[in-house]
Formats: sequence, structure tokens, C-alpha cells
Amino acid sequence: MSRAGATPPPSSPGTPPVQRLKANSVGLVGVVFMAVATAAPITAMTGNLPIAVGFGNGTGAPAGYLFATVVLTVFAVGYVAMAKRITAAGAFYGYISHGLGRIAGMASGMLAVLAYIVFEASIVGVFSYFAKTTVHDQLGVDLPWIVYAAAMIAVTAALAHFDINLTAKALGVMLVAEIAVLFAVATAVLIAGGGPDGIPLEPVNPKHAFTGTSAGLGLFFAFWSWVGFESTAMYGEESRDPKRVIPKATLISVVGVGLFYIYVSWMTIAGNGLSASVELSASTSPLDLFFVPTRTFIGPWAVDAFQWLLLTGSFACGMAFHQCAARYLYAIGREGFLSPKLGRTHPRHGSPYVASVAQTAIATLLVAGFWLTGQDPYLHLYTLLAILGTMAILIVQTLCSFAVIGYFRRNHPEDRHWFRTFTAPLLGGIAMAAVVVLLVLNMETAAGAAAGSLFFKLIPWIVGTVFFGGLALGLWLKVKAPERYEIIGRVVLEDAAERTDDPAAADTGADPGQTPTDPAAATV
Repeated sequence: MSRAGATPPPSSPGTPPVQRLKANSVGLVGVVFMAVATAAPITAMTGNLPIAVGFGNGTGAPAGYLFATVVLTVFAVGYVAMAKRITAAGAFYGYISHGLGRIAGMASGMLAVLAYIVFEASIVGVFSYFAKTTVHDQLGVDLPWIVYAAAMIAVTAALAHFDINLTAKALGVMLVAEIAVLFAVATAVLIAGGGPDGIPLEPVNPKHAFTGTSAGLGLFFAFWSWVGFESTAMYGEESRDPKRVIPKATLISVVGVGLFYIYVSWMTIAGNGLSASVELSASTSPLDLFFVPTRTFIGPWAVDAFQWLLLTGSFACGMAFHQCAARYLYAIGREGFLSPKLGRTHPRHGSPYVASVAQTAIATLLVAGFWLTGQDPYLHLYTLLAILGTMAILIVQTLCSFAVIGYFRRNHPEDRHWFRTFTAPLLGGIAMAAVVVLLVLNMETAAGAAAGSLFFKLIPWIVGTVFFGGLALGLWLKVKAPERYEIIGRVVLEDAAERTDDPAAADTGADPGQTPTDPAAATV
């Protein structure tokens, strides 16, 4: 009986051997947990809402989240249409390759790899900051932040070595905890009838999403709060019935997270009062925007719990981003790019263990680089790498929307629909392009004290170099290595919808529930 990670023999000339991630490892709930964990509700709320309220669209921040929910839901309509047709660990890489062509796919794949690689190191920074301050404040122990960073990287690497189901379970526990505390505080405010201004409707009035000191900044931070939801598609090969699970998980993640953000941000402002919310957010202790209503409506003990959950929430986010980065490296590696070794799966666990080790090494180097140069884990490591990754992934999301239109224009006429495969992705693409513009216009404000650093000035150049380098590589392959050019973004899982725990699978030498590993069936 073959193992989940066994390498099948090639079935046709020019077709590379393809290894598979372990099928049927995670269900709908697990995929949702993985996606929502990358969005990191508690980190997104505590990190982004104070900036939006204090310096962006003010008390209209909940309306900003409402606007972002609508836009991202429209984007998701086209995204899930693609997910029903293409199942690939590379997600954006595969989608754009099929919709806009292999050259654009390679460039987008490189940008997506860049984004998810730096996102893990970024979250290690904010975790280290929360850990250092919380342990010092509550236990009186003062350790260098690099100690916490090293511990997070090590634990993440260990968990990622095994079946994705283990990570999903760990994320599930941490995710439920962080959502519970935010929901508890918001609901306590609602039950109490709010703070000094009661429960005002002004924060959720749609027109107030575009008011305040800098509506553009507020809207950018609203969209930033969702980064990672699109990771649902990366787990298609490992999910049960991906053609059904991935579209559902994507829509649940987008809409569910959006409604949660609107509710929590609205009640947080209501608990503090309109004017006090702006004052607290713009103060030197912006987390008081959450700690004050938590202490007032639940009790001092809840503030202590809140601080610990900031740690587990950011850890869950970093672990989820590690899984995303490993799968992008794996997807590109198994097509023979960068290093074919990245495309290996573990013979027992079916995990992309080589790509995971590579991602751990890269994250370690990035974190060590910031530490050795005396940078702050929050102001520099977290902020700068988050801006870099967000710029890269927003560009890829924009291209993905237009890729949906291109794909269905040329393929599957039976699935073409005026809204799902044209209008929705067109509107989503235009809106995502506008968000990229918002980021560019507000980059300096978003970076804060780190805006004067050399790394900040290099961010647009890094993104541009990677993107155009990907275009150049695609063009070079087309001319010099056409056989390799042909497989760019083409390793997909066509038979994913047919997975069943069929005992007859043993007759083919495959594990029950394992997808057949013939490379010819894996390419389009």
C-alpha cells in the first residue's frame, strides 16, 4: 500500500512526478478555522481598530468594516466560482495562471510567496511584543523579545511537520477563545445598554465610512483586517470534497468575519462613548479602547485574560500563515521551480515538510535580521513586514478577480453567469485596485514611527522587483524551456470532488480516501 506522500511514476513524457498532500485531512470547520485564524480577529481588532478610530474614519470605523464586508463578499463570489473548477495548493498561483496566462501566473505566484513568507515573520513580531509586555506586567519576568520569537517559530515548525488536522485542532481551540472574549465584551456592552452615549447608530451609518480625519486610512485598515481569508483555497487538496468545502468555507469566512468585526467595533465604541473612543484610540495606550469597556462591563480579571488571549490569537495567526507560505512554496516547488525538493510531501503525514522547513528558515532569518539591527518587534518587524505582505497580496487579489473573467470567458460556457463570473469579479477587481491605491496613499501613516527606515522606503521596490522578476522568468521559460513553461500553475486536482472512503481503492494500491496520484490526472 502506498503512502500519502509517495511519488508516483510519470505517465507521459515531459510530465514531472507529482507528490500529493494528504487527502481528507480536514473538513469544512477546519478550513474555516485556518482561514479565520489568518485574519486573526483579536489581533486585527486590537491592532487596527484604534488606528482607524483615532486617525482614520473615527467613530465611523464600524461602517468602514461594513463597506469592506460588502466589497470582499463581491470579490469572494468570483473567487469561489474559480474554486469550484480548480483545486490547487497554490490557489492564486493556479487561478491566475489559468485565467490570465502562465506569465501572469508566475509573477502572481512569486508575489503570493513573498506575501505569505513575510506575514509569518511579521506576526512573530507582534506575538513577541504581546508576550514580553504581558509576562512582564503579570508575572514580573522580563525577557528579551527574541526569546519569545524563537519559541513561537520552534513550536510552529513542530506543529507544521505533522498532518494539517493537528494544526486545525490547535487553531480551533485558540480561535474559539479569542472570539469568545471579544464577543463577551461586546455583548456585555449591548446588554448594559452601552456607555455614556447609549448604543449610537452613527458608527454603522454607511456614509460615515467615508468621513473622519482620513477615511482612506480607516478603510485601508478595515480591508487589512481580512488579509488571509483567501487561504481557504490552499487547503483544497487536503479537504474533504473540496469543490463543496472550499467555496462554503470562503463565504463563511468573509461574511462571518465581517459581521463579527462590525459588531465588536460598534459595541467597543458604544462602551467607551463616541468622544472617549477617539481620545483613547489616539492616546499612548490605544489598547485601552478595549481594556476600559472590558474592565467596566465584565471586570478587572477579564483584562488579564484579554492580554493572554492576545498572545494565543497572534500565535494562531502566525501558525496559519506558516501553513499558507509552506503550501505556496510546495506548489511552486513540485512544478520544478525554485527547488523541486520543496514539492516533497512527508511519507507518513502527507505534509509539505520540506517547504515547511524552508519557510521556518526564512522566517528565522527575517526575525534575526531585525533583532540583530536593534529593531522593535512591533514598530518595525510587525508593521513593516505587514505592509510589505499586504501590498503584495492585494495586488494578487486584484489580478485574481480579473482572472476569473478571463477563465470563464474561455472555458466552461455552461457555468458562465452575468453576475458570478463577470460582474462580481469585475467590481471586486476594481474595488481591490482601489484598496491598493489606498495603501500607497496611506503607507507612511500606516508605518508610523517606522516610516523613516530604509526598509520602508524599499517596500515598493521589493514588490516591483519580485513581480517583474516573475514576469521575466515566465517569458524566459516560454522561449528557452517551453516544456517547463507549459506546467506553470497547471498542477491541479481535477479528481478532488470524487474522493470517497472507498475500500475498493485498495485495489489500485492507494490508501482509502487518497486521491489517485497519476500526474496526468493532476494537470490541465
